[in-house]
Amino acid sequence: MADLAGEDKPKRTRVFVNHVDLYTGKNISKILASSVVGATTEEDEGNDDESLSSAQVQIPKENCYEVVGTVQDPTQFKPEWVDKVFEYNSKEDLLPHLLECDIIVYDITGSPDQVDEATWAVSALHAELENFKKLKVFICLSTVMTWARSKPLDPDDPEIAFTEDDYRRRRAHPNFKSHISAEKLVIKHGKTNKSKFITYVVASGLTYGGGEEIFHFLFKTAWHGQAPALQCFGNGQNVVPTIHIKDLAAVIVNICDQNPKVRYLVAVDDSKNTLEEIVKAVSSNLGNGKVKNISKEEALLIKELEQADFDMLLVNLRMDATYIKEGMNITWVAELGLLENIEKVIKEYKESRGLLPLRACILGPPASGKTLVIKQLCEHYKLHHIKIQEVIADAVERLQRSVARADAEGDDEDDLKAQEDQEFLEALLDSKERNSGRFEDQYIIRFYRDKLHSMPCQNQGFILDGYPKTFEQAKELFAVEDGEEGEEDSPLSYDKLAMPEVVVSLDAPDEFLKSRVMNLPESVVAGTHNTEEGLMRRLADFRAVNTEDETVLNYFDELEIHPDHIDHLGDRSPEKDSYHPDDLRTPITQMIFFNQDITQDKTRKMTKTVEEIKKLMGLPRNYGPTPEELAEMERIETEKRLAKERKERDERERRDAEEAAERQRREEEWRVRLSEVKRQEQELLENQSVPLRNYLMKHVMPTLAQGLIECCKMRPEDPVDYLAEYLFKNNPQID
Repeated sequence: MADLAGEDKPKRTRVFVNHVDLYTGKNISKILASSVVGATTEEDEGNDDESLSSAQVQIPKENCYEVVGTVQDPTQFKPEWVDKVFEYNSKEDLLPHLLECDIIVYDITGSPDQVDEATWAVSALHAELENFKKLKVFICLSTVMTWARSKPLDPDDPEIAFTEDDYRRRRAHPNFKSHISAEKLVIKHGKTNKSKFITYVVASGLTYGGGEEIFHFLFKTAWHGQAPALQCFGNGQNVVPTIHIKDLAAVIVNICDQNPKVRYLVAVDDSKNTLEEIVKAVSSNLGNGKVKNISKEEALLIKELEQADFDMLLVNLRMDATYIKEGMNITWVAELGLLENIEKVIKEYKESRGLLPLRACILGPPASGKTLVIKQLCEHYKLHHIKIQEVIADAVERLQRSVARADAEGDDEDDLKAQEDQEFLEALLDSKERNSGRFEDQYIIRFYRDKLHSMPCQNQGFILDGYPKTFEQAKELFAVEDGEEGEEDSPLSYDKLAMPEVVVSLDAPDEFLKSRVMNLPESVVAGTHNTEEGLMRRLADFRAVNTEDETVLNYFDELEIHPDHIDHLGDRSPEKDSYHPDDLRTPITQMIFFNQDITQDKTRKMTKTVEEIKKLMGLPRNYGPTPEELAEMERIETEKRLAKERKERDERERRDAEEAAERQRREEEWRVRLSEVKRQEQELLENQSVPLRNYLMKHVMPTLAQGLIECCKMRPEDPVDYLAEYLFKNNPQID
């Protein structure tokens, strides 16, 4: 009975999506995998995006589309929402897998080779048309670049927008002619037998959202903040048709559910934004707000900009997606376009790419090595080093520059801003004069708040160097102002955008700090606060505001943040064993407090302390090394490797030379010893032969000599026999 029940179970609708590891395929397949089959054909009950998303989490997998596909990079792991990834060596190997699918979605906007593969796939499926047991759907996801050279509908009114009804009049960009050929072939094959095989073409606007693709160069440049202004190609007045990637995925889901009668669809949002407007929006919300127009020739010299992206960004089209707005059930993510949803899109971009800011604060007494440690951490994590002297100097310089610029330009709005800055600057300098050259806390805290809320600090993150120094300063610095996002659940609210995630206290007794400063070279101490008198004064001030009962660290304790104490290097409390660096990739929910006894670190650059703090801060949250930095790192590694090989070679040659010399010495010694042994053996043999020689001379030689004489006289025929007979007869008898 169980087997029969299993056989009666309905088969899931299988959808094929090519390259599920790339931007478009990944987003479309993910939404398909969480979409209930046929859900868009039901009446829309007005659920917003958030409620729909939360509902989808509870949907059984059996009710959703079964997503299969291919990947561009077979070495990567299969996306978790994809049921199966097909591996194939030739197109013919892929055909049986396509025949098993109910719906085939081919994105031809990504890799150029997918245009040829899509045309082959639709032709191969069309050739198997008679063998289909049920309807198959083929969806070709193309691009509005196949419309880029279309002539205006009315030469006298170029602002009239194109719709799906005008698709026969479309003319492609020169670099996208293969795409329009693929579109025509797909439409043609869908007309043969509509009961078994229907085809669709979706001309998509420039996609945005998620981690970004076409607009990624603009987002990345603005996020880094290294360029003086975000570049806009050409005059920027071209109208760019766009659509959020999730809205494009919703269009695909609707086609899968409804099988509409319209075979060619345009997928764009309601925006008619120019490139300049988009660049300004990205720069204002992610960068420094400045925009610079550059020529198309200059843009082509940018290494990071692909030719296809360049062509798309310069497209000038006004398009209306009439059918998807009137005939589809879509819960829009960004119906009004990129500009109206720029904050949400930037949030998606940062979260998708893990570009969340890292915020830390390192405190401690004077001469405890805060700046030395922070400098190394900032280099490793590419964070901004927030030092009180630089914060004040930058703020004053900014005020002076604002006043001077307004005087030069004479703009009414600038004059008003300059007047405010002038009044504030005068009050600031007056306060400094009245306080013996020191700025009041209210001004310093204002400067710090502006710095921490600046775009670079909000993008990459920062490390506070020794500030705030007191409980009251911390309370004012991290207080929530009107209109700011705060932490409402905490008993003491705080500014989430400025609050550090990692707080480090470098502790050491006064005697250790004095000894440390005394051992510094004269050239290092000269001109700093670390003279003997200056250090004693600063230490006294620090201890005065950091008593046992009142310290800046109490502020963090009152936020119900449980400190993690490390009394000796490497000796962690048990609670810290549960910490994982990935915890910092989520929005701030807890703070990590680190108390380090720096007297345990004997390294010159406090390397051990730096490494311990790295473990607490976790992995970097940035793009990683640039190509130039990678090349420099490779060069350094190559030099180290060559130096190591050279050292090993020299050592090997030295050892070989020593071994050869030793071998030669031993051979010479062996020869000397051998000759000595031979001499001794000769002497031994000679000594051993003396008795025998004496015997022969005394008893044998006289008889032998006489025998020889007799033999000479007699001259016998056989001398030897004669001599033997003679010796036998005349053998002397020896007692």
